[in-house]
Amino acid sequence: MITHIFQRLASRRSELFARSEALRQERMGTYSSFAAAAEEYRHGQADRWYRKQQDPDGEGFITARDEAHRLRTATRQVLYRVKLLTDDREVVLAAERAYQCTRDVSTARDQMERDALDARARQAIEAFVSRASLLIR
Repeated sequence: MITHIFQRLASRRSELFARSEALRQERMGTYSSFAAAAEEYRHGQADRWYRKQQDPDGEGFITARDEAHRLRTATRQVLYRVKLLTDDREVVLAAERAYQCTRDVSTARDQMERDALDARARQAIEAFVSRASLLIR
């Protein structure tokens, strides 16, 4: 009888550990995917801005704009996964801030503002990674 109780407890602990590890792995994959998507989106927004400065009606700008829209959608999709995988409000807020800051890069009026917005987006992505990493260690 006592052996059976210990076996059930050990089995339960093993099950809890497996679930915890699976969630950690899923978070690690999603958080790193979000950071990668946000970085790609940031680069796409920069390309969009530069192409607009060169020729706002040109084919290069239209292509860059369309690519930035595709990257925005991809980033947003991973943002939804981040929200589904955590109940840590600070991680969600950091992800939303990274997304918003990255979105703003293409709205700069001049090179100095573009550089500042790009730096802010990069810092926001890094802040997300720092905050999210606490949940996967």
